[in-house]
Amino acid sequence: SMILAMGIFYGGLAQIIAGIMEWKKGNTFGTTAFTSYGLFWLTLVFLLLMPKYGWWEAASNEAMIAYFFMWGLFTFYMFLGTLKLNRALQVVFLTLTILFWLLAIRDYTGSATIAMIAGYEGIFCGFTAIYAACAQVLNEVYGRTVLPIGPVK
Repeated sequence: SMILAMGIFYGGLAQIIAGIMEWKKGNTFGTTAFTSYGLFWLTLVFLLLMPKYGWWEAASNEAMIAYFFMWGLFTFYMFLGTLKLNRALQVVFLTLTILFWLLAIRDYTGSATIAMIAGYEGIFCGFTAIYAACAQVLNEVYGRTVLPIGPVK
C-alpha cells in the first residue's frame, strides 16, 4: 500500500539519509532524530509485512505495546532536547510523544475510541511536522523569517 511504501522510502530511507547529512554537520540532535525515526519506519513496515509474507509470526500485542511505549519514551527525551531549540520542534516532539503513548494505550485496551483519538493526534502531529519542516526550509532559503518557529530565548 501507499502507506507502507512511504514508510520505507520517505519515512525510512530519506530520514536515514537526512540523519547522515546531519551527522556530517555535527548536529547530534538531528542525527539522532532522523536516523532513529527512519529506522522506526523501517522496523514498523517490517513488523507489518513479516506475517503477510510468512517470514515470521506477527508481533504479539504485548510486543507492540512495548514497542510504542519505548518509542514514546525515546521521543519524550528527544522532546526535552527541543527545549533548547525552538517552539515548532517542541510541538512536534511533544505531540509525537503523546501519539506513541496513545498507540500503546490503544493496543493495551483495544479501545476504538483511543484508536480514533490517536488517529486525530497523528494527523495533528503530522501537520505540525510539515509546518516545522516548511518553516526551516523557507526561512533558510529566504534568509529571513517567513514562517516563525518560536526561537527559545
